[in-house]
Amino acid sequence: MPDIVNVTYNQTGKSLATNNMGMREMQLRAFGARNEQYILMKAPPASGKSRALMFLGLDKLFNQGIKKVIVAVPERSIGASFDCTDLTTFGFFADWKFNPDFNLCTPGGETSKVGAFKSFLSDPDETILICTHATLRFAFESVDESVFNDTLLAIDEFHHVSVDIENRLGEVLRSIMNHTTAHIIAMTGSYFRGDSIPVLFPEDEEKYTKVIYNYYEQLNGYSYLKTLGIGYHFYQGRYLNAINEVLDTDKKTILHIPNVNAGESTKDKRKEVDTIIDIIGIVTHQDTETGVIFVKRHSDGKIIKVADLVNDNPKDRNKIVSYLRLMKDADDLDLIIALGMAKEGFDWPFCEHALTVGYRGSLTEIIQIIGRATRDSSNKIHAQFTNLIAQPDAANDEIKIAVNSMLKAISASLLMEQVLAPNFKFKTRHFDEEDYEVGTIKIRGFKEPSSQRVKEIIESDLNDLKAAVLQDNKMLQVLPGEFIDPEVINKVMIPKVIQTKYPDLSDKDIEEIRQHVVADSVIKNGEIKEVGNKRFVRMASKFVNIEELHIDLIDRVNPFQKAFEVLSKSVTSKLLKVIQDTIDAGRIQMTDEEAVILYRNKIGPFIKIHGSEPNINSTDPLERRQAEALVYLRNKKRQRDAELENE
Repeated sequence: MPDIVNVTYNQTGKSLATNNMGMREMQLRAFGARNEQYILMKAPPASGKSRALMFLGLDKLFNQGIKKVIVAVPERSIGASFDCTDLTTFGFFADWKFNPDFNLCTPGGETSKVGAFKSFLSDPDETILICTHATLRFAFESVDESVFNDTLLAIDEFHHVSVDIENRLGEVLRSIMNHTTAHIIAMTGSYFRGDSIPVLFPEDEEKYTKVIYNYYEQLNGYSYLKTLGIGYHFYQGRYLNAINEVLDTDKKTILHIPNVNAGESTKDKRKEVDTIIDIIGIVTHQDTETGVIFVKRHSDGKIIKVADLVNDNPKDRNKIVSYLRLMKDADDLDLIIALGMAKEGFDWPFCEHALTVGYRGSLTEIIQIIGRATRDSSNKIHAQFTNLIAQPDAANDEIKIAVNSMLKAISASLLMEQVLAPNFKFKTRHFDEEDYEVGTIKIRGFKEPSSQRVKEIIESDLNDLKAAVLQDNKMLQVLPGEFIDPEVINKVMIPKVIQTKYPDLSDKDIEEIRQHVVADSVIKNGEIKEVGNKRFVRMASKFVNIEELHIDLIDRVNPFQKAFEVLSKSVTSKLLKVIQDTIDAGRIQMTDEEAVILYRNKIGPFIKIHGSEPNINSTDPLERRQAEALVYLRNKKRQRDAELENE
């Protein structure tokens, strides 16, 4: 099927250009916050977060009284991003260098690593240590937390933290924040987790100064990469029978096979790798030193170089991982087959295609995988993400799971389309205004932020909030259908998600944020056209003059309408009916808020126009929903009358 998302960028080279200190655009922005105690750095893969941390860490060591820097990464392979680095040659005042004994991202058990961690803390001459999240957790349990005073703790891939009581890394972080003078730098390419658990409590998150560098800034500033596509390919039966339809070995590809616990898995991961290789061609040999597998392609005899990261034998794994770290040329490798690896922090700039089998429950994971293909490299002008997912089958007992996966995949693509697009600023349009500001859309009746808290959420958390909306189970149930009124989605369901995510906000705050979420989603999922000196935005099925936009008009548009359009174009009418029936069977219950909105805004006008009440058996799904609201309200009234009689 064609891509759901296809974004074109301008190749300005701006995001890669460096200043007289050797800093790229994102790194300079982060360095501007160097005097803050807590910094949250939210920037895409390949934007230079690792080096930004080096600049910040060295400034804190040399100029701010910090005695030690501890960098914690989620897995050993990512530790290479923080190896000793020459910075002075490019204009900075110091190099990032440290004793290799204190790079703890090496093979071996945690006992020896904890010992080395404690030795580092007690040695006044050592200033920098690299370790895994696990080592940090274990070490924390064996020392007095006061040793973290005057220390900078940098946590890479910060979304691994959460407020869940079972999340030990989150507990360590909170304890260090509450009981020591430590400085903290948190780094992540995406702040939303796969579950609904927040990364930080609101009161802790407010302490962080946020450095935001978005995907559009990053990708628009590349020198080579011009376009990015995101698409889905549906299959029936076994995914191995469809892999050849989407795997193009002429493109540098990272193929992630499904987890063994996933429905798409055959439960034999090693055999899956062998089958994929057999589909490509015939193995000629495997290099004994590097572990690279050489495959003679069936179609033309070309040799394809394959790295198997599914094989978890430590000896074999270490060989190929070492080779991947040393690769310098596009011809060094053609295909990586992985399961849990080659996601976060994995750097293969030549990758053109990220091909993933099975829907990944975490939007963070999807963003991380897409990020493997969005490095700028001279060998590509286009990067592609393809998700190979099972197509629902009416005869299959697991249809509900397949439908849910399909809806989540499409919702993720809608979010990614918005994440990858340029940002708009929204302001209130007053009736006497006709001015035009670049990048700004003015809307009548629109509520601008009235507090600093709301302003910060809108400026730095809007995509994270949209992710929470799109991951909400009730929202997923309305995603593909037209049976629910858009105003119910916009005025009832979205505010509830906002309230859950930010329980400290007032109703006024929630409404201001809600309007931004809805306006941003509707307009970014629409299409803006310029005709003469006027701009029009496509909302639902018609174009509206931007100067005539009103928040009431936007609230009447389903922000997820595009999801329904995607489904309609991607599947047969029979399959669409199967999907709709599955959704209808488990759809959301009526709420008081929805019933009241429908009664006040829809049912009255319907009766005036048609001279009758909405019919619950109508073929029009909106009319049926209005009829259900009447039944719901009448039942409520009967219940209330019965309660009054019994008093």
